[in-house]
Amino acid sequence: MKSIWISSILLVNIAQSFAVLYNSFESLPTSNYDFIVVGGGTAGNVIANRLSENPKWRVLVVEGGPSNEGVLDAIVPFLQGLLISTQYDWNYTTVPQQALAGRILPYPRGHILGGSSSINGMYYTRGSSSDFDRFANVTGDPGWSWNSLQPYIRKVGLLDHMYEHNHNTTGQFDPSVHGFNGTNSVSLVGYPQSVDSRFIQTTKDLPDEFPFNLDMNSGNPLGLGYVQVTINKGKRSSSATSYLAPQYLSRRNLDVLTNSQVTRILQTGKSKGLPAFRGLEIARNSTGANKRLVASKEIILSAGVIGTPQILLNSGIGDSLELQAVGVKPLLQLHDVGKNFSDQPVVRATWLVNSNDTIDDIVRSSELQDKYLQQWKTNQTGPYAANNGSHLIWGRLPDNSSIFQTARDPSSGKNSPHWEISPLVVHFDVLDWYLTKLSSEGGNVTLKTSNPFDDPLINPGFMASEFDRFALRESIKKSMRFLSAPAWKDYIIRPNGGLQNATTDDELDKYILSAVEPGLHGVGTASMSAKGAGYGVVDPDLRLKGASGLRVVDASVMPYVPAGHTQAPVYIIAERAADLIKDFWRS
Repeated sequence: MKSIWISSILLVNIAQSFAVLYNSFESLPTSNYDFIVVGGGTAGNVIANRLSENPKWRVLVVEGGPSNEGVLDAIVPFLQGLLISTQYDWNYTTVPQQALAGRILPYPRGHILGGSSSINGMYYTRGSSSDFDRFANVTGDPGWSWNSLQPYIRKVGLLDHMYEHNHNTTGQFDPSVHGFNGTNSVSLVGYPQSVDSRFIQTTKDLPDEFPFNLDMNSGNPLGLGYVQVTINKGKRSSSATSYLAPQYLSRRNLDVLTNSQVTRILQTGKSKGLPAFRGLEIARNSTGANKRLVASKEIILSAGVIGTPQILLNSGIGDSLELQAVGVKPLLQLHDVGKNFSDQPVVRATWLVNSNDTIDDIVRSSELQDKYLQQWKTNQTGPYAANNGSHLIWGRLPDNSSIFQTARDPSSGKNSPHWEISPLVVHFDVLDWYLTKLSSEGGNVTLKTSNPFDDPLINPGFMASEFDRFALRESIKKSMRFLSAPAWKDYIIRPNGGLQNATTDDELDKYILSAVEPGLHGVGTASMSAKGAGYGVVDPDLRLKGASGLRVVDASVMPYVPAGHTQAPVYIIAERAADLIKDFWRS
C-alpha cells in the first residue's frame, strides 16, 4: 500500500477579515492589558471571546504561529492532515519510547491561530458523563459534573448546519442533547461514503455486540453511531473561525498578536502573601529582541498540553530540583507541572477489500482533484466538504476479562468505553481502521535545556502497562468480529500488512507495539485537583496553586483522558472557565 499526498500547502486568496490582528509585537498599541491569553488555540480563543464581551476589559491573545487566514488546507475539510510537518505544526517528537523498542514518534500540535482545532480531524465527541463526574469528584467541585456543565455543553455547539447538502439526517442524531445557539459549528458528515450502509447493517446483524447509538454525544457513547464534526457549511469550524470570527475581532477591546512566542511568565510582586505572576516575555526567536507585557488582572495560560508545562517550567514554576538541573531558577515549587501526561495510543489496521469504489480515485487523479476543489470553491459541496469518516464505534471490555484480575479498570464508569474504532475511508482497495485505547498514564513533559526555544522532552509513556496491550489486542479482535458480519460478505478479502499473519496473542502484541502512534489527545500536564490537595497544578477554578494572577485553561488541566477526542471537552472547559474568571472579577 502506498501513500499519496494530494497537495503541499495551498493558499487561497480570501479577503482579510481581521479587524485588529498584529503580526509583530512591535506593532502592539500598548504593553498593558487587563487580561492576556497565552495561546490562540482551542481554549484560548474561547476565553478571549468571552472576556472581551465586557467592553471595559482590554484583552490580548498571543499566538506563537501565523494567522489561519487564507490557508486553504486549514479550511477545506478533505485536506485535513496536510498541515502536519509544515510551518503550521510545532513539529514535536517524543523521546524514545521504551515499550516500543525505542521508537521516536511525531507529536503534531497546531502552530497556527486556532491551534490544533485548525489542523485536527474535526471529530467532535464529548466523552462519557462519568468522565466529567470523575473530574467533579477529583476536584471536589460539583460544577465540573456532567449535569452541571450542561449549559456550557450546549453553549459550544451550533447545530444549525446539520441539514446541509440535502443530507437527510433523520435517525442520525438526537436534537434533545444539543444546543442550537452555540458559537462553534457542529454537523454530521455531509458527504456519504460507499460503505455507510454496511456499518448500519452490522448493528442489525450483531446488535448485542455492536448496538446502534443514536447520539454518541448524549453522555453515553457506547455502540456505533454517526460521527459529528466541526464543519460549517463545508468549511472547517475552528476556534479561530468561530470564536474569533470578524464580528468578535471587530471589538475595540480585543487584540490578537500572531508569530510571537511567550518564553516565560514573570513574577510581578506579591498579592495577599502569594507570588503574583502577571507579566510575560515574548519573542519571535532565540536571537531576536523580546518584549514584556503586563496583565493588570490575570494571565490565562492556554498553550496546550505541551506548551503550557514548557512555559511554566521555563518560568521557574515546577519541581525545584529538576529546574535547577537544567539551569532554571526556581520561583514556585509545584512538583506536578509536566507530570501525569496521558494520551491515547492508536494502532492502524487495514483490510483488503473487493471494491474499487474509493476516494482514491481523487487521490490518484489530478484532474479530479482540480474538479472537486473547484466545486468546493464554488459552493463548498462535494467530497472536499467532508473529512474522512462517517461513523465511530465505542466499546468496553467485558467485566469478566482476565486483565481485571491483575489490573484496575482505568475507565471513569460503566458507560465509558475502553476502546474506540474509527473506520476511515477506503484507500487503494484497503479499508483503514484506527483502533484507540482510550486511556494511558505515566508520561511527562520536561525541559531539555533552559532555552525556551528548544523543544521540551515529550514522553507519553505509551504501552507501559499490560492493560494497554490487552485493550488494543481486544479491539483488533473486535474489529475482526465486526467485519465478519453478513453485511461485509464478499467485501472483505483478508487482513492486510503486518496484521495478515498475526493470529496469536503474542503475534498481535508484536504487531501492536510496532504500529502504535500517538492519539494526539494528551492531557494532564497541569492537572486540576481539590483546593488544599498536595498534588496537582491548578485548583478547581483553574488558578495556579500557591500563586496569584495566573490560570491555566486548556487540555492540560484534565487529570484524566476523557473517553473521546479532546476537542469538545476543551471547548466545554473553556466556556466554564470564562464564567469563573468573569464571576471572580465581578465580585
